[in-house]
Amino acid sequence: MMSRPLIVSDCDEVLLYMVSHFRDWLGEEQGVHFEMGGNNFARAMRHRDSGEAVGEQEIWRLLNLFFDGQMHRQTPVEGAVTAISELTKHADVVVLTNLKDFRQEARARQLADLGIALKVYTNQGPKGPAFRAILDEYQPSRAIFIDDLAQHHDSVSDVAPDVGRLHLCAEPSIASNIDCAHKAGHADARIDDWATALPWLIDKLYSEAED
Repeated sequence: MMSRPLIVSDCDEVLLYMVSHFRDWLGEEQGVHFEMGGNNFARAMRHRDSGEAVGEQEIWRLLNLFFDGQMHRQTPVEGAVTAISELTKHADVVVLTNLKDFRQEARARQLADLGIALKVYTNQGPKGPAFRAILDEYQPSRAIFIDDLAQHHDSVSDVAPDVGRLHLCAEPSIASNIDCAHKAGHADARIDDWATALPWLIDKLYSEAED
C-alpha cells in the first residue's frame, strides 16, 4: 500500500499565536516593552525603566520563562483548528517545533487541549536535519513543510529540495517585518492566513500526486 502524504508544520505563529502573548506578558510582569519595528527580534525588547535594550542572555531567559509557565496564554491562530482537521483527511500531519526536548509533552498537550491533536517533534537550530529524519520515518508519498521563518525553509530546501514548502506567518505584528522565504526562492508560496492556505495545501497535495 502506498504511504500517505505528509505535512510537517511549525507551531508558533502558524498554529498558535505566540509573540503577541509573549509581548503582553513582558509588559505586564517583566517590565519589558516589546515592539517589532524591523526583522531583528533582539532589538525589539527594551527595559521600560531604563530604555536599554534587553541583552541576549536575558532574552533567552525570558523566552524560557514564558514557555515554562505561560504557554496557557497562547491561543489558536484563526482558522488553524479547522484547517488541520481538514488536512488530516488528506495526509498525515505532524508538528516540528523549535523547543527544547523536555517540553515536547507540554507542547503536545497544549495543542491537544486547543483542538489540534498531532504528534509533536522538538528541535533546536535549523530544521532541515530534523525534517529529513521525519521523512525517513514516514516515507511519505509526498510532503509539505510549513513554517513562519525563512531560515527554516532554506534549511529544509537544502536537505529535501523536492518537497512543497509554504511560508506562513499568521501574526500580523511581525509578518511584514520578517524575511520572506518565497521571495528568497526557498518556499513555493507565502500565505499568511489559513483560509487561503488550506485550499493551496490541498491543491498542492493532489497536483504533486499527479506529477
